[in-house]
Amino acid sequence: MKLKTYFKPLLLACLLAPGALLAQDNKGAATTDSLTLEQVVHFALENAATMEQVQIDEQIGNREVRASLAGWFPQINANLGGTYNIRRPQQPIGGEIITFGQKYNSSIALQATQNIFDNNLFLASKASNSRRLLLEQQVTDTRINTVVEVSKAFYNVLLTKEQLRILDQNISRQEKQYNDAKSRYEVGLVDKTDYQRAAITLANIRADRKRVEESIKANLAYLKQLMGYPVEQDLKLTYNYGRMEQEVQVDTTQLLAFDSRIELQQLQSQRELLRLNTAYNRWSFLPTVSAFANYNLMYFNNEFANLYSQHFPNSSVGLQVALPIFQGGRRFQNLKIAQLQEDRLDVQIEDTRRAINTEYQTALANYKGDYTEWRTVQQNLEMAEEVYEIIKLQYDEGVKAYVDLIVAETELRTTQLNYYNALYSVLSSKLDLQRALGNIDINR
Repeated sequence: MKLKTYFKPLLLACLLAPGALLAQDNKGAATTDSLTLEQVVHFALENAATMEQVQIDEQIGNREVRASLAGWFPQINANLGGTYNIRRPQQPIGGEIITFGQKYNSSIALQATQNIFDNNLFLASKASNSRRLLLEQQVTDTRINTVVEVSKAFYNVLLTKEQLRILDQNISRQEKQYNDAKSRYEVGLVDKTDYQRAAITLANIRADRKRVEESIKANLAYLKQLMGYPVEQDLKLTYNYGRMEQEVQVDTTQLLAFDSRIELQQLQSQRELLRLNTAYNRWSFLPTVSAFANYNLMYFNNEFANLYSQHFPNSSVGLQVALPIFQGGRRFQNLKIAQLQEDRLDVQIEDTRRAINTEYQTALANYKGDYTEWRTVQQNLEMAEEVYEIIKLQYDEGVKAYVDLIVAETELRTTQLNYYNALYSVLSSKLDLQRALGNIDINR
C-alpha cells in the first residue's frame, strides 16, 4: 500500500520534469539567439537598471500617496498604564487629615478619532492624482531615454563590427599584394621598396584591426550595461544593413509640438501641485474638525494582587474643533512662498520651451548635415572602389607605380570606414531629432 502511495507522485514528477527542463532550456536559448534592435530595446525596457529603479520609485510614490490619504480613515489608539503612589495626597477636612486615592492605580484607554475636515488631508486628496501622473511621467521619461541610448549603443556595436569586417578584407587584400610585391622583387622585376611599403601598410591595418576589435568588447559591455543583460552571457546581434540604410530617412518638415515633450508635461504636473499648495496655504486659517470616542477602564486598590479585581469604566464621545488664530505671520509667509514657487516654475517652463526649441533646431541641423555627409561619402565610396580597381589593373600591367596602388588602397579603406561612421552619425542624429520632436516609440 505504501509503495502504491509513493509511486504515483514519483511517476508524476518523472512526467513533468522533462517539460520543466525543456522550458528552462528554451528560456536560456531565447537569451543566446541573435537579437534584433527591437528585441534589444524590449529587453532593456524590461531589465535595465534605470527602468527597475524608476519603477520602484513609482511604487514608493504610490505608497506615499496612500500613506498621505490614510488620515481620512478612523485613527484608533489603545493605552495601558499603571501607577504606584509612594505617598498619596492628603488634605485637611473638618479638622481631620483625609488621604485620597489608592496605592495602586491602572487604566486601559481606547480612543477612536475620525477627521471630518482637515486642510492637510484635503490637499493630499486633491494632489493625489497629480502626484500619480507625475510618477507615470517619470517612468515615460526614463523609457524614452532608454530607447534612445540603447538604440545608439546597438548601432555603435554593429557598425564597429562592420569596420572590423572591412579591415579583415583589407588585410586579406594587402597580404596578397605583399606576397605579389615580394615575388616580383625576388625575380628582379621591382626593387624591395614595393614589398617594404606593403609590409608597412599591412602592419598599420593590423594595428587598426586590433584597436577596433578591442573597442567592440567595450561597446558590447556598455550595451549590456544599458540593457541589464547578464555579464557572463554572450550577446549576439543581428541587423539588415540594407534596412538600416533605408531607416535613415525622417520627415524634416514636421513642426515642433511642445506639448508632446515629456519634460514640459512633467513641469505642468508640478505646476498643478504648486497651485494646489498655494490654495492650501490660502485657506490655512480654516479650522480642523474631528470627532472622537473614548472608553476607559480604571483600576484602584491598595493591594497589587487585587488591583484588577474590579474596574470602573467611563466613556465619552465628542466633537473637536481646532481654530488657528494667530501664528506670528507664518501663514502669510507660507502663502507668499507658495506663490513665488509658482512664479519660479513659470519661468522654468518658459525657459524649458526655449531649451526644447534649441534642442530641436540643433538636432535638425545635425541630422541634415550628417545626412548630407552620409550621401556624399556614399558617392565617394563608389568612386573610390572604381579608382582602386582601375589602378590595381594598371599596376598589374606595369603602367602604375606601387605607390599609386598604396594611395588608392588607403583612400578606399578610409572611405569605407568613413561611410560607416557617417551612417552611425546620421542614425544617431535621427534619434536625437525624434526625441526633440517627442516621437520616440516607447511601446515595444
